[in-house]
Amino acid sequence: MSNAAETAANPSPTDMMPYLVGRYQADRELLLRRYPLPYSPVRIERLRGFFSEWLANVDLLAFEQLSRSDQVDAVLLRNLLQCEARRLDAEVAQFAEAEPLLPFAPALIALDDAWRDMDDLAPQVAADALHAIALSAAEARANLGGAGVPSPKPPVALRAAKAVQTLRGGLEAWYAFYDGYDPELSWWVERPYQAALAAMDDYATALRSNAGATGPDDIVAEPIGRDAVVEELRHALVPYTPEELISIAQREMDWCTDQMRKAAREMGCGDDWRAALELVKADHVPPGRQPALIRDLAREAIRFVEELNLVTVPPLAAECWRMEMMSPERQKVNPFFLGGETILISFPTNEMDHPQKLMSLRGNNRAFARATVHHELIPGHWLQQFSQERHRPYRRLFQTPFWTEGWTLHWEMLLWELGFPQTPADRVGMLFWRMHRCARVIFSLRLHLGEMSPQQCVEMLVGDVGHERDNAAAEVRRSFAGSYHPLYQCAYLIGGMQMHALHRELTASGKMSDREFHDAVMLENCMPIELLRALLGGAPISRGMLPTWRFADQS
Repeated sequence: MSNAAETAANPSPTDMMPYLVGRYQADRELLLRRYPLPYSPVRIERLRGFFSEWLANVDLLAFEQLSRSDQVDAVLLRNLLQCEARRLDAEVAQFAEAEPLLPFAPALIALDDAWRDMDDLAPQVAADALHAIALSAAEARANLGGAGVPSPKPPVALRAAKAVQTLRGGLEAWYAFYDGYDPELSWWVERPYQAALAAMDDYATALRSNAGATGPDDIVAEPIGRDAVVEELRHALVPYTPEELISIAQREMDWCTDQMRKAAREMGCGDDWRAALELVKADHVPPGRQPALIRDLAREAIRFVEELNLVTVPPLAAECWRMEMMSPERQKVNPFFLGGETILISFPTNEMDHPQKLMSLRGNNRAFARATVHHELIPGHWLQQFSQERHRPYRRLFQTPFWTEGWTLHWEMLLWELGFPQTPADRVGMLFWRMHRCARVIFSLRLHLGEMSPQQCVEMLVGDVGHERDNAAAEVRRSFAGSYHPLYQCAYLIGGMQMHALHRELTASGKMSDREFHDAVMLENCMPIELLRALLGGAPISRGMLPTWRFADQS
């Protein structure tokens, strides 16, 4: 990147929004540290007031007088504040639905609030409270599913189990603060405390069993519902309904299937693309050789994008990425590579059962890896992360999966168009992942709409995409385990289509070269892609920007 380009992308001394965004983030993180227990009414009201106050202040800004960069940041901050407030309300509503299953929660919350407020503690009163909590948890466990008591819906039971574990963690932190420092408290509360933990653990296990999660490998998902999906799409500035996105993904899946048949014919399999996929899966390196394959594939991808002058690859980024091998336990959730500065390599280990080893070998074959390494490293996630830490880093607060995964999926599409796959097997590898992205849109949205179960999602990945069954289960488990944004799986393909459409729009018109476009995206850092389009394309930016860009209608 030229010095001029970097200067243009960095906040100027006259920009005021980077300061405000930084202050908001610092204040927010401080409040979350001060009020860490999600279910505390004190925390909820404090955060509501905080979001409301900040939103009012942002709306007082003289928007038309701001620089374009400041206008973008003002839109981003306003959008985030509205989203934070809405998610807080949804969190409260979800807890209210599970609260009848948690009769001991108010007492635990009261203990935590008093401790955070630095109130003086009466040891015997605390012991009485803990004893009552243990009895209440045991009684709730006994009543769960008992005669005349309707069983809770599985998502509600699972939500209650997670709440029990969260409350348990708060209780452990409360006890650790006093234990060993207040001998009178230790004398009073040690036994009631242990009894409360045991009763809560037993109850959480029963709740998970009630929800259908009897073991660590079971998959239980909690649909967020259509209204929440629509709100999250609006926050991401994606102007499509969930049903429209499912239709778009099916259209893309049909294209992939046609391309698969073409590759299969070149491989001597006729129109049987599944037979071609089986040939690809059988072509993997022997045990111990996967790191060398990843090294060579990473270097190949870097050479490709540099020789075609597609993007600036900083020498330090090309030099400093690393590898780690993924543990067998983690591969139950992440059966394929994960990336960034360190690429985590999935491959069989000696601890796996024989069938697991074979599935992992087949799922991490040469062609699949060749289509994955550039996604995780350069020009994908590692180049992203490297740039995010150096250019407008304050905008990482506005992280959206449509930008994060949209960037990497755009590269998959662009590399396909530029001839990166050299053989029919290479094309099958890339198409497998494109089909996987299409399936992610379909099964994740349908699950959140209440139209599919987790097991049906697994069957879709096995039957329609060609996943190994264990790998399909791991993908679905990862999708709905709770650590990912509800639209994260949808965001791969849809964000990729957004980014690819924007790239085509700006390069085909001659406004930017390939390299100028990709460098500009990295220099601006993350944001909804429709807002990035307005920024890079020179369109007007409004305070209350709503999604209007029908990017998928152009393809």
